[in-house]
Amino acid sequence: MDRTVHVGAMKHENLFARHGLFDARVPRYTSYPPANRFVPMTDAAPTADWMSAIPSGAKVSFYMHIPFCRRLCWFCACRTQGTKSDTAVENYLRVLEVEIHKTARHLTDVIVERVHIGGGTPTLLHPHMITRLMHAFDAAFDRSKHAEFSVEIDPTEVDHPRLEAFVAAGMNRASLGVQDFEPKVQAAIGREQSLLQTQTCMAQLRALGVNSINLDILYGLPFQTKDTLLATVQKVIDLDPDRIAAFGYAHVPWMSRRQTMIPEDALPDPRQRLRLFNVLAERLFQAGYIQIGIDHFVKPKDSLAKALAEHRLHRNFQGYTDDASPWLIGLGASAISKYPKGYLHNATSTSDYLTNIKRGEFATKRGIEMTQSQHLTAALIEQLMCYGRIDLSRIADETRLDTSPAVAKLDSLETKFQGLVQRIGDCLHIPLDAYPMLRIIAAHLDNAKVDTSAHAVAV
Repeated sequence: MDRTVHVGAMKHENLFARHGLFDARVPRYTSYPPANRFVPMTDAAPTADWMSAIPSGAKVSFYMHIPFCRRLCWFCACRTQGTKSDTAVENYLRVLEVEIHKTARHLTDVIVERVHIGGGTPTLLHPHMITRLMHAFDAAFDRSKHAEFSVEIDPTEVDHPRLEAFVAAGMNRASLGVQDFEPKVQAAIGREQSLLQTQTCMAQLRALGVNSINLDILYGLPFQTKDTLLATVQKVIDLDPDRIAAFGYAHVPWMSRRQTMIPEDALPDPRQRLRLFNVLAERLFQAGYIQIGIDHFVKPKDSLAKALAEHRLHRNFQGYTDDASPWLIGLGASAISKYPKGYLHNATSTSDYLTNIKRGEFATKRGIEMTQSQHLTAALIEQLMCYGRIDLSRIADETRLDTSPAVAKLDSLETKFQGLVQRIGDCLHIPLDAYPMLRIIAAHLDNAKVDTSAHAVAV
């Protein structure tokens, strides 16, 4: 792969501007339809039916959400709540166990291939909580011998006994939040985390046998400059993770009130954000990382690099993945489940979630049963976001969908984005140096009008 493509991307700034990159607010398209388009549902929704339809012996994935943090970082827009006491956490875990067993009653001999625990801060759980939760999970479901079990880890809210408890429960991949190592930037986003804390956590993980480690960083933060970001990137490279996720900071204070603490006048503008991403990506290319989609970078031997080469990439709420299961079951407050028929979303309010589960109901509050047209759009957007390419023949082979309605969409994209896309028959290709436009292009594939007020800037 050409490692100078992001230098070339700088030459496209004016072309990007003409196509609205620096003004647009569009979804990240981690799903289609995006979660903000889910519609209200009750517990009489298809939750039990969709679960029961999963065939015996099917390979499924699970996500469990821990919605608590000891501190609320100002940049974060995730569904979390602060807590100083363990009482609320203990109560939540008891109810989560009830949901686990209720879910198991609707599944027949499924095989768990993936488990991901996110938050919030899963590592605020004490060792006995971790052990109890995973014992409950394993009592309900059969985990494959080679199942991937990943956990989101806050290096400032973890210790060796908690890491030991997760490893004893089977954790074999860890995802650590870094964001930025520059002290001035950390202070501005309410996230103080030293390099030493991160180094110590990674050393402990590796000593415990966890060698698959992801690090998350952010660009577009207040007071971030090319030099400070490159200094953070170099420290991240020196930590030697398998994967690096480089997300653009989404400033949406109207949705996440804690972001009002962040000084808006210190945020880089959209053109500066693009330049920050380009220098970040260029440095990672120089270090030997391969770009996956719009914001992931991996070592050449990583499973995501293999999935890219073998056309096995997917995109979900955790980012890019090689998880091929059509069933991702979300457990806990605000968790989202994916089924072949569509999406189901648990109550985002922890109290609402607890109330529903205690009543013996599922906590489904919103979701969507997708039409054939939406399934086709989802396939087009996922392929675009994963590969910078749309191949209608491949989509038809893989999904058995009628792709003829998409021909007109490709015609429209070819006309609309002249100079950025290449069309050959039923294939549309976007070169890597035009990847900053992928979300904009995806929005033009969208069947529904995008509510720009619900999204952050596109770059």
